[in-house]
Amino acid sequence: MSTYRVIEVAPDGSLRPSERELVEPGPGQVRIRVESCGICHSDSLAVHEHPDSEVGRVPGHEAVGFIDAVGAGVQRWEAGQRVGVGFLGGNCGICDSCRRGEFVTCTDQPWTGVTVDGGYAEVIYARATGLVAIPDGLSSTEAAPLLCAGFTTFNALLKGRPTPGSLVAVQGIGGLGHLGVQYAARMGVRVAAVARGTLKADLAFKLGADHYIDASATDSGEELKKLGSAEVIVATAASGSSMTPLIAGLATGGRLVVVGASEEPISVSTTELIFGDAVIGGSLTGSSIENEDNLKFAAAQGIRAVIEPAPLLEAAGAYDRMMSGDARFRMVLTVDEPQPV
Repeated sequence: MSTYRVIEVAPDGSLRPSERELVEPGPGQVRIRVESCGICHSDSLAVHEHPDSEVGRVPGHEAVGFIDAVGAGVQRWEAGQRVGVGFLGGNCGICDSCRRGEFVTCTDQPWTGVTVDGGYAEVIYARATGLVAIPDGLSSTEAAPLLCAGFTTFNALLKGRPTPGSLVAVQGIGGLGHLGVQYAARMGVRVAAVARGTLKADLAFKLGADHYIDASATDSGEELKKLGSAEVIVATAASGSSMTPLIAGLATGGRLVVVGASEEPISVSTTELIFGDAVIGGSLTGSSIENEDNLKFAAAQGIRAVIEPAPLLEAAGAYDRMMSGDARFRMVLTVDEPQPV
């Protein structure tokens, strides 16, 4: 096989099938035969109109498959290993951030599916430093959405540093939040799920929530106060304005960890910050070894995304379903035996 199939961004911003030449991985890289790739809202960073002279990007940063070739200088990894590639495509190891051990803020790190080709394909090339070993307890389809959606909420909870038995709130029960509830419930805390309406209440309880707050009918911050106030709130909804009321529900010294990207600002008074000793911050996934911790935890605790699988060549429709909000809750592309277009 000299070529492999990809789904690339066409000049008009649509997704279309194409093919790429199969080459050997470069120094420090591996070549992976993709089995599954999740579709994430952040894929929209790559899906836009571009000039005809520009090669269309292949989106996708939740790719799982088997290494089939290893480039020069690669250690630890070898052909036959099942690995994943997340949004952060591998640190350089030599910039100032890397020298300080801050691999997430590496200044020479590719964004998989955005600045380099991603996993909507039969084959992906990746830096060895960005690889994540996949535990045997997870299928490739199960592991794919955990590489980003799962990892994002897992690390956000760890950054919040909840104590056992404390109250933790997860705002938004969608692609991120439905995983956040599961992770929080397995960490030994009381979980309050916060969403608009009551349609997701039964699901939230099935996923492990102890309480459900309808943010469209009540003041979510006041409701959290009634439950004893939240030590940690993980905000996953893509709406800054919906996060503002949550701040009043933080316990003294509590943390609001934002992972839902939005252009809307969060409004907070200085008195809330000062007298509440509150911390508001964001969280951008994490390092590849931290992602392995995430997958091991998910495999051991039975944490799984609710997914809708779709064949690779139906990526355009699956992407549209994700962007429309109709997906329940993660779309995952599955790749059959690689064939030329």
